Amino acid sequence: MSELHRAHNFNAGPAVLPLEVLQQAQAEMLDFKGTGMSVMEISHRSKEFEAVIATAETDLRDLLNIPSNYKVMFLQGGATLQFAMLPMNLRSAGSADYIVTGSWSKTALKESQKLGTSRIAASTEKEGFNSIPAAYDLDPKAAYLYYCANETIHGVEFPTEPVAPSGVPLVCDTSSDFISRPLDVSKYGVLFAGVQKNAGPSGVTVVIVRDDLLERTPSNLPVMLDYKTLAESKSLHNTPPCFGIYMVGLVFQWAKKLGGLAEVQKLNQQKANLLYKTIDESGGFYRGHAQPGARSLMNVPFRLPTEELEEAFAKEGAKKKLIGLKGHRSVGGIRASIYNALTIESIQALTDYMKEFQKNHG
Repeated sequence: MSELHRAHNFNAGPAVLPLEVLQQAQAEMLDFKGTGMSVMEISHRSKEFEAVIATAETDLRDLLNIPSNYKVMFLQGGATLQFAMLPMNLRSAGSADYIVTGSWSKTALKESQKLGTSRIAASTEKEGFNSIPAAYDLDPKAAYLYYCANETIHGVEFPTEPVAPSGVPLVCDTSSDFISRPLDVSKYGVLFAGVQKNAGPSGVTVVIVRDDLLERTPSNLPVMLDYKTLAESKSLHNTPPCFGIYMVGLVFQWAKKLGGLAEVQKLNQQKANLLYKTIDESGGFYRGHAQPGARSLMNVPFRLPTEELEEAFAKEGAKKKLIGLKGHRSVGGIRASIYNALTIESIQALTDYMKEFQKNHG
């Protein structure tokens, strides 16, 4: 299938993947590296798959410049399982601090509170989750400080990471802006991401943990919830999501070919600028959700004058192969997710449609 026949995919996740990655997977589907088998068929203990997962880790370390005192794990259960695994492994009997800026950090807090003490260090819920907190109430003895770098539903993204008190590890859910921009891994204790937004198909969760924090893992945790055991087994304690890890590895290679995360960020900024410019110049016909200083480069939610117009916008857009524009069911409206693999041509198609729709309905 040529690129011309592919949809303009604005889905929030599972989401658009690079065309060349899909084509490589297609080409290797029936015979991976001369094995006569698909990646989905080879043993996870084989030398061929060991090379796949080792290369994926090496390429991710290169992209993010991950220091040697951090472990990289390819796990299952999605980012949502990490909401529970984090306090299980890091908190012990203490308390943890949470910055709540949207639905996903709020959910993470609730999961953590089921397992022990967690407190809100800051929340923007009263403002409708449209901004980044101006100040924090931080516990200097907290087990960790948790935040979500980019809230997929509300389109709010931290431009820089919050600063934790000395000795308090910073923990980040970076699912929806994973490998979208450079970051300093050494500032974090734990980073995790469900890959199905920027880095692959659903089914793989990348977890990056600083070595010393693995010593906090209690000895009585179930083995598949135990960071220390999973790190020691190099993500191979049981059968991993082999095909998903293979696809993630191909995406890492694609990002490196683009020139690394600094170049990826430039492209993402260009796409976001074009879309936000169209919103801002619409005279209020399109209204963005997030305040300008907190706008996401990955997820752009916006409203139209009426829900009926929003329904028509999504329906008519789908006829033009502009797919996945309906907002999350919890908030409604319109949302365009513009992840790494979405092309500038897709953004142009959307903004052209937005101007046409406003002309016809404004």
